[in-house]
Amino acid sequence: MYGDTETVRRRAGQLRDQGADVRALAEELVARVEAVGWSGRAAEAMAQRVAERAGHLRHVAEAHTGAADALSDHAAAVDSLREEIARIETRAEALVADARARVGAITERNARLAEAGGDAPAVEPDPTDTALLAFVPPPPGHRDWLHVELPGLER
Repeated sequence: MYGDTETVRRRAGQLRDQGADVRALAEELVARVEAVGWSGRAAEAMAQRVAERAGHLRHVAEAHTGAADALSDHAAAVDSLREEIARIETRAEALVADARARVGAITERNARLAEAGGDAPAVEPDPTDTALLAFVPPPPGHRDWLHVELPGLER
C-alpha cells in the first residue's frame, strides 16, 4: 500500500553504485590526462578543463549518494510506520475481542436470569466495552491506524 521498501532499497543501492561509477570515471579522466606525456599551453588548458569536468562529475556522484541516502531513510521510515500500524492494529483487535467476550458473558448472564424469572436486575456492559464494540477499524495496514483512539490503547 505504501510502496515496496525492498524495491526502494534496491534503487538506493543502484544509485550508490552509479555514484561510485561516476566518481571512478572522474578519477580515470584525471589519471589519463596526467599520464599524457604532453606539455605546453594546450596541455595545461586541457588539464584544467578535465579537472573542471571531473569536479562536476564528483558533484554528480555526491548527488547520487545523497539521493540513495534519502531513499534508504524513506524506506526505514516506511518500515517503522508499518510496524507501528501493525502493533496498534493487533492491540486494538485484542481490546475489541476482550470487550466482546465480557459483553457476551454479561448477555448470557442476563439471559439466564430472565429465563429463571429471578428479580435480579440485568447487568449493563461497561461503557468502555460498549465503545470498543462500536469501533469501526480502518482497513488492515492503513495509515489511519496511526490516529485510532480507543480506551485502553496506549502508544
